[in-house]
Amino acid sequence: MPPTAPAPAPRRAAPARATIADVAAQAGVSKATVSRFLNGRTELLTPDIAERVRAAIAELHYHPSPMAQALKHGRSRLIGLVVADVTNPFSVAVLQGAEKACQAAGYLLVLFNLGNEPGREREALQAVQAYQLDGLILNRVDTNVQLWQPATEHGKPIVLVDRFQAGLDADFVSVDNAAIVHLALEHLLANGFGELLLVSEPTEGVSSRAERRTTFEAAQAAQPAPGRWRGDYWESPGNEPADVARLAERLRRLVDQGRARGAMPAVLASNAIATLRVATAAQHAGLALGRDLGFVGIDETDWAGLIGPGLTTIAQPTDALGQAAARCLIERLHGLQEPARTLALPGTLIARGSSQPLNH
Repeated sequence: MPPTAPAPAPRRAAPARATIADVAAQAGVSKATVSRFLNGRTELLTPDIAERVRAAIAELHYHPSPMAQALKHGRSRLIGLVVADVTNPFSVAVLQGAEKACQAAGYLLVLFNLGNEPGREREALQAVQAYQLDGLILNRVDTNVQLWQPATEHGKPIVLVDRFQAGLDADFVSVDNAAIVHLALEHLLANGFGELLLVSEPTEGVSSRAERRTTFEAAQAAQPAPGRWRGDYWESPGNEPADVARLAERLRRLVDQGRARGAMPAVLASNAIATLRVATAAQHAGLALGRDLGFVGIDETDWAGLIGPGLTTIAQPTDALGQAAARCLIERLHGLQEPARTLALPGTLIARGSSQPLNH
């Protein structure tokens, strides 16, 4: 008979983590005495008792729970980052910047993705209390709804990113929206484009999109007659086939209008999502960005240089926005009492082939 294989050795259970009660029993003192030692109040202990507690902690390899210690002192050292849509490259980039600043200051970041659903903001608000978050960095879905005031009333500071909330006493960090629209317009006009279309996601309740549209329309209206350029606005509600078809037809009309006026046509996309919708609709219409119509998009992405001759973009300082928002919040947590601040950071033009003069 073949030899019988030896039975596997039984798995040893992982040793239980030592508790404050274990330390107290090992040292022969009360849990309150151990707590005083851990909180640095050794002046209340005799040298002999302090040494016994220290030796028990070392022998049992006891480590107090950072969360328990933080909650005991009224701070969890957790900061919530609430983003409207985590699939938006802007949100991801801001998250990375905020995480850097939080780590440098000894805080952890907790992400809440609202998925562009206004109803989920209430869930995030409830989590502020349930998880004892110290404060929030907030990128809202719908700023028409007054929802976040109770958090500030309970001493939870909030910093707004990208989307302003009227009536909320909070620091606000954003790109300089008016400046980046002017930067895009100046670039397009300098390259000879004169028939322009601003394409945006819906602006209702989203201050950054609304400000970009307002700036675009004000710049057109401010031209002396006759104007150097003519502009129009198109609101793209989504990615459904009917939405793509309607935008494709609008792009064909833009090209025809430019030809009729002898003016080169171009699109200014209000953010990365609008850029993708324009690129999809252009393909649907049989048009090429950089050949049939010029293009500038707000938001730099990893793929902007890979479409056509490369898409010209206005890069938002997303990493700096995230870091600035986190630092503002941490300053509030450390007691800063100044009035609410507004930080408007500049964008950067990244010129590629899509905004070069068209060869018609």
